[in-house]
This record gives sequence, C-alpha cells and structure tokens, in this order.
Amino acid sequence: MFLTRFRVNTARPGARRLLSSPQVLHAAVMSSFPALLPSDAPAPDGPRVLWRLDHTGRAEVMLYVVSPDQPDMTHLVEQAGWPTAATHSAPGWESRPYNPFLDRLTAGDQWAFRLTANPIHHIRRKDGEPTKRTAHLTPVHQMGWLLQRQEACGFRILEKPDDRRLLPAGTTSTGQPHHGDRYELTVHDKRALAFDKSRGPASRKAPVSLVTVTFDGRLEVTDPELLRRTLRQGIGKAKAYGCGLLTLAPLGTAR
Repeated sequence: MFLTRFRVNTARPGARRLLSSPQVLHAAVMSSFPALLPSDAPAPDGPRVLWRLDHTGRAEVMLYVVSPDQPDMTHLVEQAGWPTAATHSAPGWESRPYNPFLDRLTAGDQWAFRLTANPIHHIRRKDGEPTKRTAHLTPVHQMGWLLQRQEACGFRILEKPDDRRLLPAGTTSTGQPHHGDRYELTVHDKRALAFDKSRGPASRKAPVSLVTVTFDGRLEVTDPELLRRTLRQGIGKAKAYGCGLLTLAPLGTAR
C-alpha cells in the first residue's frame, strides 16, 4: 500500500478541468497505475484506490491517494502541476509506503482524522414504495451517520470533556442528543455535486448527483485490524468520486 500526496496547481486550465468534475479526476487518478486496466474492479474485501481533495486554502488544493501500487502521476504533473520544476528526485508528487504506518496501529492510540464522505440513508415515503437512497443534509444527521459506523470501522470518536460542552451532557434544550456538542467532531465543506457519468455526448443516462461533506475530529483505535481494513477500503459510498478516504495524523497536526 502507498499513500501519495499531489499539490494541484489551480492556476492551470487543466487543473480547473480536473477539479470541475469528479468523473474526470477519477479517470486521471486511475490512469496513474499502468498495470490497472479500466475494466478491473477491486476485490470486495481487498485494497482499492481511494482519493480525496483537500481544499486547504483559497488557492491551495491537495490530492491524496491511497493505493495498492505506487502511482506514476507524470500526466497529472503535466496537466495540473509544475512540470518545469519536476526533477527525478522531486517528480511533482510524494509517495510513501503505507503498510509500516498501518502495522504500527495499536488499540488505545489516539489520532486526529479527516474523512470526506457521502452520508446517505434509505427512505420510503409511503407503504409499498421501494426505498430510495437519500443524502443526509444536516450536520447532526451527517455526524450520526459516521457515529453509527465507528465500531465496525475499528475506532471510536472521542467525546468532549464536560467543561467544553455548551449544553448539559451534549444535549439540546429538548433533551435530544446533539452530536456536534458531545463529540470531538466537526462537519464542513458541504458540496452538492451533479455530473454526467458517461463521457459519450449521446448518452441519455441521468446525471450523477451526490452530497459530500468533510469530517474532522479525534478518534481512538478500538480494533487495529478493523481500522487497517477501513484505511485500505474506505467508508461509505461514492468512493470513485473522492469519498471514503480516511486519513490519520498525530493530535495537534494537520491531516
């Protein structure tokens, strides 16, 4: 496994094209792996290529990729990087082995984390009607979506000390749980995306639409093996469109 970081040169036309469509960027990321054919599908329980865009500043965008194989991002440097500054020792991206870090994960470790995800649920508007996949739209429900998955993913999100909560026991004035006040967890960078999945101009398929959000928070490792699987396979749906990649960092540092 490898963890790769690529800084996007947002001033270039090619970068703007990539950033405007998750479908186009997904294709560019997958083209970084010479041995991976377009028709190849990841094994259900195996590692897969995951990616995420972090908008760290007004004009600074970082692309993170976790992959079974080491990528060659020469084409991305040419389209959306600084090709004239690239050298053999500094080709325009950083790629490091990921397994040594994964192997060091231990129960009880605490980390800062970041995750961009597509929080959804299935609803039925009336009896007898098929369920429909629907996005969670409020921060409280989006947090609840992640909290429901933490145990199966091998971690628990840390709770705030009582003296840092604005409401008693992390509740609302009506006594209902308020995840945003109880946990070391924030939701930001909500994006509603819509794009054509097919590249063919004659396609009549309905456009893909999804809502993504970014979670920042603090977690404790409860099951290292489950967490390793989560870091390799991602969380939730829309992984092809920049969702699901969970990254960890020492507490007090940027993800």
